Amino acid sequence: MHEESVTIAITNWNGRHYLNDCIEAALNQSYPADEIILVDNNSDDDSVPFVRESFPQVKIVVLESNDGPCPARNAGLTEARNNLVLSIDNDAMLHPQCLESLLTQMEENVAIVHPRSLFDGERDRVHYDGASMHYVGMMTLHNFYGPLSEARKEVADIDAAISVALLLRADLILECGAYDPAHFILFEDHDLSYRVRSRGQRIVHVPQALVFHREGTEGISFREKGSYSKRRVFLHSRNRWIGILKNHGWRAILLGSPGLALYELAYFFFAAKSGCAGSWLQGKWALVKMLPAILRKRSAIQRARKVRDRVLLGSDHLTISPLIERKGLIGMAQTVLDKLLGAWWFLVRPLT
Repeated sequence: MHEESVTIAITNWNGRHYLNDCIEAALNQSYPADEIILVDNNSDDDSVPFVRESFPQVKIVVLESNDGPCPARNAGLTEARNNLVLSIDNDAMLHPQCLESLLTQMEENVAIVHPRSLFDGERDRVHYDGASMHYVGMMTLHNFYGPLSEARKEVADIDAAISVALLLRADLILECGAYDPAHFILFEDHDLSYRVRSRGQRIVHVPQALVFHREGTEGISFREKGSYSKRRVFLHSRNRWIGILKNHGWRAILLGSPGLALYELAYFFFAAKSGCAGSWLQGKWALVKMLPAILRKRSAIQRARKVRDRVLLGSDHLTISPLIERKGLIGMAQTVLDKLLGAWWFLVRPLT
């Protein structure tokens, strides 16, 4: 294991009700963190006074506005006095051995080490174990909602990381542009993962490193109850294409266009069925207005890439929201969509 100093950087917005448990867990690591930072996204609850009074050893950085988690996570990297930064969201609680387990896999060419996320209220069930990258711009979550008893126990390289809790090598993350604030939230970790991997750096999943995830972001996070939000539809409609247009090579976009169009059509029908067609259209209009900035970023990303899309992108079955029942005609449509997308990528992947 690396004998290196580590900073734990906590991203917070109006998370007073989470912070005591989150910070206590960070303080009680078997491998003690050298520094703990709270990066606050201009909360209007009493998060900052609470931490200042209850945890005086925690460094507090208050941002001037809430521009989503991306600037806050980036500030955690730049404000840290150490190059290794365990970046966590306020609704995550680290198992006491989490940091120690993550450090065992932090090698020179590893940019991100990823823990296993369990549901805090149901700790025998996996939330996710990282993900694969699908050529239509989605992530296929590993062991999503699966029983812990059946989950993989081996350390393994993965394609994509989910940003609730990640051990990051700050210099490599900042070098590739860190989190892109253009997303605000949603797909920002997919976008970062692609840029990391396209430069030849690794993302490693450590199933022995556990983090317990609580409620997530209201209106954004997948949960089994409630309705599919208009806010998520808007962000999905816009942000998925921010990542595709920035990161995927033109060959992957052109040759993959039948699959991209099929997925877009399927998601539009789902959005319309959920009463969110207007949000889908708003997302596309917002994307159009962002195109000049996206294409400027694309130029730098493509110059720095070392790995082809045929290596980075796959066509594993799509992860479906637990709000959507996978049965009857809907289940059949989902199965057909997966098979069509997979068959097309099998044909064109060698050319990308």
